[in-house]
Amino acid sequence: MPKRIGIIGAGSWGMAVARLLSGIGHEVTLGEPNPREYEVLVAHRGNPARLPHFKLPDEVSISHDLASVAGENELLVLAVPSQYLRPVLTRLNMSLSHLTAVVNLAKGLEVETLRRMSEVIADTTSINRSKIVTISGPSHAEEVILDMPTTVVAAGADDKVVAEVQRVFSGASFRVYASDDIIGVEVGGSLKNIIAIASGIADGLGMGDNTRGALVTRGLAEMTRLGLAMGARAETFAGLSGLGDLVTTCASRHSRNRFVGEQIGRGRKLPAILESMTMVAEGVDTTRSGWELARRHHVEMPITNEVHKVLFEQKSPQAAVADLMGRTLKTEVWQESRG
Repeated sequence: MPKRIGIIGAGSWGMAVARLLSGIGHEVTLGEPNPREYEVLVAHRGNPARLPHFKLPDEVSISHDLASVAGENELLVLAVPSQYLRPVLTRLNMSLSHLTAVVNLAKGLEVETLRRMSEVIADTTSINRSKIVTISGPSHAEEVILDMPTTVVAAGADDKVVAEVQRVFSGASFRVYASDDIIGVEVGGSLKNIIAIASGIADGLGMGDNTRGALVTRGLAEMTRLGLAMGARAETFAGLSGLGDLVTTCASRHSRNRFVGEQIGRGRKLPAILESMTMVAEGVDTTRSGWELARRHHVEMPITNEVHKVLFEQKSPQAAVADLMGRTLKTEVWQESRG
């Protein structure tokens, strides 16, 4: 049955999901908290800087009133970048107990608190944790709006709530799997962006497929180690929110995180790169969070450590590669406690 769905956040992913859900037959309202972005959205029924040539279907309503977006619908989707989620929800400042589910789409970790997005939602709203679901996986907006076959995973604590979200989002070109490992899904979806920056750096330095293969494999190993230390299950990292999203983000021309790394590999400085971008590269802030989480959990994450040094400690990409390759030789064991 069609649902009344509110979406907060009209970035490229928010717009793509609005089109997706409207096309399935749901009644969709897209809310944008930023006044300037809202004006662009109203003027163009899209955002040419984010998704050129894309227009929202006429059936999608547009609003700047977040309270009505959250209060007048059955299900709320949050398509807000991770570092803005808490301020947006704090601004909302209303009960969400009437909702059947709150669905998070952000892939990141809050820098100040190191909290996952479902934890931020639980911290800042009255919604029961059992109603919080995160959707993650290889899902670039640029391809979803073209109805290219896409598969993702929805994860939450309550099987019935997850199954409902799975049904709501699934369509002819968008297939949703279910999981009860929300820790693993959120950690994998966040940490893969760090490895994507590393992959981009390698591309910018002129390295090849061998290097990317090594980064994907060893990156997945360190993602899994930290996930296990945080309470996730290893098999989740072999799924869509882990390996699937990692491979896609490390190789795709659509990946903002790979783009940031590539520009760094070519010699540009991080502040200039970020200033020139119209969309958020979640992996930059996630590198800070991932590095700190690894330190707190005593998990060795050599790729994350080197990316952190390149981004924030002025280490050269060439020196980072040399130090990764020169590490003490080890036996390859998939779930080893140290890297």
